[in-house]
Amino acid sequence: MNSLNSILVEGNLVRDPDSKVLPSGNQVCDFTLASNRYYKSGDSGQEKEVSYFDVEAWSRLGASCAQYLKKGRGVRVVGRLKQDRWIDSEGKQRAKVKIVAEHVEFKAQKR
Repeated sequence: MNSLNSILVEGNLVRDPDSKVLPSGNQVCDFTLASNRYYKSGDSGQEKEVSYFDVEAWSRLGASCAQYLKKGRGVRVVGRLKQDRWIDSEGKQRAKVKIVAEHVEFKAQKR
């Protein structure tokens, strides 16, 4: 039985996406989005917290993201979390969690 692993995040791209076609023929598009959270903090008024999320989109979804997304563009991503693990050049174990997109909505561009 699979455990629940689902995430929805909305934000803006912090740089142009990076897209490549793998030797298998699959296309993957990687991008990072920033998601803002505003909250009230004591007497200082409104505070802002920014979280950054790495996202990867595969196949046709990846091709669409590579074609239409640019730095600053707003998106809503629905997907799942995936943890990559590796051993770095110094022999230390490393890990990183990213979002594997299953659905990406392109928000309207401001003119």
